[in-house]
Amino acid sequence: MLTLEQIATLVGGVIVGDPTTEITGVETIEGAREGDLTFAVNQKNTDKLSDSRAAAALVSQEITDCPIASVQCADVQKSFTQIAQHLRPTSPKTPVGISDKATISASATLGENVTIYPGAFIGDHCSIGDGTTIYPGVCVLENCQIGRDVSIYPNAVLYENTQVGDRSNIHANAVIGAHGFGYDSGKDGHKLSVQLGHVEIGNDADIGACTTIDRGTFGSTRIGNGSKLDNQVMVGHNCQIGEHNLLCSQVGIAGSCQTGNFVVMAGQVGIGDHLAIGDRAILGAKSGVMHNLAGDQTYVGAPAILARDRFQIFAAEAKLPEMRKQFKRLVRQVDRLEGRLSNNDSAEAA
Repeated sequence: MLTLEQIATLVGGVIVGDPTTEITGVETIEGAREGDLTFAVNQKNTDKLSDSRAAAALVSQEITDCPIASVQCADVQKSFTQIAQHLRPTSPKTPVGISDKATISASATLGENVTIYPGAFIGDHCSIGDGTTIYPGVCVLENCQIGRDVSIYPNAVLYENTQVGDRSNIHANAVIGAHGFGYDSGKDGHKLSVQLGHVEIGNDADIGACTTIDRGTFGSTRIGNGSKLDNQVMVGHNCQIGEHNLLCSQVGIAGSCQTGNFVVMAGQVGIGDHLAIGDRAILGAKSGVMHNLAGDQTYVGAPAILARDRFQIFAAEAKLPEMRKQFKRLVRQVDRLEGRLSNNDSAEAA
């Protein structure tokens, strides 16, 4: 439990209301109960507080008419996270060290303070850096190189020769380094093409649950430093994903694509093969990319085009029913005019 005065001290905020107000939890405006602290970042959210059961709120500094007790702070979301972590501390993990129920090759090299849970498999000639945690059911095949302070969550699979940089996270059921979807097709069917490459994941990267990253054909498929891949993302063989990319859920990138740095792809974006996306490009949800895209622009739609152009098209499409009615009226008017002209011509001829 914290008082509003203690919260203001923790986040460097200014109290508006009773400083002795007691806070026992944190919650969104809609889900808040008595004793909860919530937050509002703009006036629209602040107006909702009148109907909320929350005891108090963190609000931005420009909001002065909050209907409940509040703490004004410079960064609402950062401050709310700080209070949430204080009231909901992470349960300390009991170190298990190297479980004797894990299967670890005698040729594997393990750093200091490595944790490997029961049921994990570590193959031949693997290297695992200091402070790394391997959870139950993880399968790390031969010659994988894993950096320091990495977390690999249950049932993730790393195929042979995968490289993972320091402080990266690979979440449950991710598959790194599977064969690419490449086949040599002939009259006898489809034969899997050469799959001799591997996957390299940089430092400080996050790979979401059930995400798949295919190995390169001969070289590597790369995920750049600091890039964050959401759940159920698919990255094809030979792709080169730049640094600090954000790829949201169900993004699919075909083989041999390249992205710049700080690229953002919203949910269900699809990228055709052998395409390049420039630095800081933003792709709206369900965009379908069929050609190279320049950086520093926002794209929407399928096929993806500049957002301003696509929104003009959307606006025009919304007017189509009324335009159709107008067109039919104009056709009727033209028919009547033509009829009159025809009657006049006939009368003059007579």
